[in-house]
Amino acid sequence: MMDKKQVKKVLEILHQNYPDAECELNYSTPFELMVATILSAQCTDVRVNKVTAELFKEYNKPEDYLSLSESELGEKIRSTGFYRNKSRHILESARILYNEYGSELPQTREELMKLPGVGRKTANVILSNAFKKNAIAVDTHVFRVSNRIGIVNESDVFKTELSLMEQIDESSWSLSHNLLVLHGRRVCKARNPLCEECDVKKYCLYYNGTV
Repeated sequence: MMDKKQVKKVLEILHQNYPDAECELNYSTPFELMVATILSAQCTDVRVNKVTAELFKEYNKPEDYLSLSESELGEKIRSTGFYRNKSRHILESARILYNEYGSELPQTREELMKLPGVGRKTANVILSNAFKKNAIAVDTHVFRVSNRIGIVNESDVFKTELSLMEQIDESSWSLSHNLLVLHGRRVCKARNPLCEECDVKKYCLYYNGTV
């Protein structure tokens, strides 16, 4: 596993490569980000953004969803996959937010995770991007890249998050998440990583054969 100096250097290189790294889901409010992140499960951000471009024109606050049935919302989000579960979660969360929080998202991980469809990763995405709080959201890209190149060496998502929090300065948690996501999408791909094109291969344990 890399030491902290190596981790810092890797993140500096990634920041040079992706200077504008940020969440690639389109949103204008914390609630919209919650909806978009729920929709992004097993779906690309590109597809989600196409769906929400139309959805958010009419439905961008919790109360806007209260008149919809699960099947009605499901038809609007069908192309994101798993639309029945996503529809149910979004509508249940919208009702809770409207009835208990005045249509405002809570700003703690614990409260966010009580909302249907909002797991730890989604809560961290919201905290990091919508509320600008220090958090690392470990999705499939962050899990794969951080373990593959050797920033951490963990067997599950939760342990990976905790190890990343140890390895990376807290002020860089949110940026690091976005950097690792972009690197995973563009270079350190799941099946065929573009190792020869990778600017961090000097530090990468996978490339150097020790993973």
